[in-house]
Amino acid sequence: MRISGITIPEKKQLEFGLTAIYGIGRSQARSILSKAHINPITKPGDLSTEDENNIRKLLEEHKTEGELKREIAGNIKRLKDIQTYRGTRHMKNLPARGQNTQTNSRTVRGNVRRTMGSGKRKLEKT
Repeated sequence: MRISGITIPEKKQLEFGLTAIYGIGRSQARSILSKAHINPITKPGDLSTEDENNIRKLLEEHKTEGELKREIAGNIKRLKDIQTYRGTRHMKNLPARGQNTQTNSRTVRGNVRRTMGSGKRKLEKT
């Protein structure tokens, strides 16, 4: 079963399989399936074409995949253009939501270790 260019895993239950679509989490997947009157435990292979079309129709109401990614990128670009605090943090690739950066945020900063002992090599014992 393919929805908006994404293949829904055949072996997973629909509640979890729909989360493969960007922008659809478990709560939205549950609400979509309840509106379509489909049991969340069913697998995608067990659906009729009518049920698949019903799910597609309900998913079109939500922003997903490319449309959602474009909107998020546009929001970040707007923050950068008006040079807000959050926008400058995005420009510098630093955490934008108030997290500490001295000890954490290594993944955002590129796993940079700037402590005294981090660059030293261990001496070999002979």
